[in-house]
Amino acid sequence: MKTTNFKDSVKVNQILPIMQEHFGQSMNLARIKLMALLLHALCVVQTVSLHKLADAMPTAVDKDSNLRRLQRFFARYVLDLDIIARMIFSLLPVKTGLVLSMDRTNWKFGEFNINILMLGITYKGIAFPLIFSLLPKRGNSNWEERKKIMERFIRLFGAECIDCLVADREFIGKEWTGWLNSRRIRYYIRIRQNFWIVKPSTGERIRAWWLFNDLKVGQEKFFHKLFLHKGEYVYLAGRIKNSDGVPELQILICFNRPEEAILTYKKRWEIETAFRAMKSSGFNIEDTHMRDMDRIARLVAMVCMALVWAYLVGEHKDINIKPIKILKHGRKAKSLVKYGLEEIATILLRPAYTPKFDVFKFLSCT
Repeated sequence: MKTTNFKDSVKVNQILPIMQEHFGQSMNLARIKLMALLLHALCVVQTVSLHKLADAMPTAVDKDSNLRRLQRFFARYVLDLDIIARMIFSLLPVKTGLVLSMDRTNWKFGEFNINILMLGITYKGIAFPLIFSLLPKRGNSNWEERKKIMERFIRLFGAECIDCLVADREFIGKEWTGWLNSRRIRYYIRIRQNFWIVKPSTGERIRAWWLFNDLKVGQEKFFHKLFLHKGEYVYLAGRIKNSDGVPELQILICFNRPEEAILTYKKRWEIETAFRAMKSSGFNIEDTHMRDMDRIARLVAMVCMALVWAYLVGEHKDINIKPIKILKHGRKAKSLVKYGLEEIATILLRPAYTPKFDVFKFLSCT
């Protein structure tokens, strides 16, 4: 029989009432307690291996019993992902004028493909992962899958909180652009430079790159007139960026305000920071051996929750307690997620450690 340190239990009990704030109206206490134990373990071992998570859960039962509890949770419990999304949204420091970033990440476990379409809210260098869908296929998403994920966001949080959507070259297409236009959702989406563009006034077809062939590296350009892209009216903006010493033309289609396109689109990469935090620089989600889509979705939801907590803790510590060391090339020695995870893990693992601030309050919506 495994024994547990009393102080470990106390720390889990600090997580538990916060989890009850978020989930008490929709889950029973036993389920909420298991999620609190799982969140504790995720931040300690920083991997999604169920065996390691079971070993790190501070309970009075042995590892095998914990493992069976986790397996039952992921296999049988129908976790409402909308509730997780609402929890994460409640933790956001800003809830209006949101720049949404849509992207996809995928990896393989053996011959099994795991393909996740994600919608995140950009915030100071990272996108808080909020709404996602496991795609039952390899490769790109289609416009209906993107529409479904956007409609879910709007159903949960309303369209009025959205400033715009940013996305890369995968997220194009007549139906998709037409739907965004019809809903009046502002967007800045990159297109391939060889796409055909039509001047509505003359019907002339030209390659998109031709409109920007006078630019030099570091310069940008936008047009305050409409063009047709795949039959849909759009504005255009572009720039030449220095990509590892190689000039690269970046062309964006826009719903409106093309003068804001280049600056706003730079936030798109923040969702890639979130993916890195979910993977190698945070929770090693690629370590999962799960093959069932519903189980993987529950696991991803738990990782998203832990990631947001870790980021907020890391941000607070970096600003108010001890800044992260800046290396010679000007970048921080570690990510804010990793910095926050280190602080949370230290508090959970070292009973004698006296923290300089309350990490648990960053999980609370109050």
